[in-house]
Amino acid sequence: MQLSDFNYELPSSLIAQHPLANRTDSRLLVVKADGANCVQLLDLQFKDILSLIKPGDLLVFNDTKVIPARLHGKKETGGIVELLIERISGDKQAWVQIRASKVPKAGSIVHVHNLAGETFAVEMIGYDGRFYEVRFPENVFGLLERFGELPLPPYIEHQPDGEDAQRYQTVMAKNPGAVAAPTAGLHFDENILQRLNDLGVHQASITLHVGAGTFTPVREEDLSKHKMHHEWFSIPDETLKLIEKTRSNGGRIIAVGTTSLRALESQAISHKTSGETNLFITPGFQFKTVDCLLTNFHLPKSTLLMLVSAFAGMGNILTAYQHAIDQKYRFFSYGDAMFLCRLENTTP
Repeated sequence: MQLSDFNYELPSSLIAQHPLANRTDSRLLVVKADGANCVQLLDLQFKDILSLIKPGDLLVFNDTKVIPARLHGKKETGGIVELLIERISGDKQAWVQIRASKVPKAGSIVHVHNLAGETFAVEMIGYDGRFYEVRFPENVFGLLERFGELPLPPYIEHQPDGEDAQRYQTVMAKNPGAVAAPTAGLHFDENILQRLNDLGVHQASITLHVGAGTFTPVREEDLSKHKMHHEWFSIPDETLKLIEKTRSNGGRIIAVGTTSLRALESQAISHKTSGETNLFITPGFQFKTVDCLLTNFHLPKSTLLMLVSAFAGMGNILTAYQHAIDQKYRFFSYGDAMFLCRLENTTP
């Protein structure tokens, strides 16, 4: 597969910069395909999800919580540095992306500051070719709460504000560690979750801490040479039991977001219920667990676009994306949603 196979032209006006007034106000594009490469597209509202999911189906959510992962500081020489947590690797250590005119060397110190004038020092430990490992003087989470800024994606152009603090988290978020939201979950509010429960739709959770690597551009034209970033995941025994019960009763496993899907498919391959995954899903991948996927629209040439193309077919996805552009759907984190099923599970 080539990187250029996953490109499309998106007008910048369709990149959602702010959330809608209510979480469930989004539109929903349903992609129904068959083995003859014919695709049917249905333009719905997100609230219509109630008619697409059947009693006995299982929705699997990612309950990760976005942390204030962006830090601002200066080198000892005075140069300005921005640090973005990629993933936390220990009580006092983390891998980060660094933006600076000249990146600090291993052993050097960066002085992080906040608006209150407080400071602390982080030590540069090393570099793995893409991310830098740094050592904090005390617990990382505690320092982030005092010094960190919500890390909105690079295509959202405003500075994070109070609205983002509320709406760039899902209502099921409880386990801190992500530096980007599992955006498919942003469409759900407590009311629609209760209505789904009343319909007999089961709900379960996994945790996958989305890393900043999810926004790192794929630089290899030959995708077989691309190295996927690592993300930490955990799947409770209760969720695995619900998956088995749902399957035995004829229900469908519906992943809410690509992060939930990656965690479930990583577990199916490795049989591990927790750890790091760098699973790279491209067309030809054999899915073992997930039947249907609720997801937002993804960036051109991104690994997430490759994942949904593997799930529903490259041609189907490119057709659906062009339709979404023509119909002026809203794209990316604060945008609208899609509902996809594998070919053998296309009937809602």
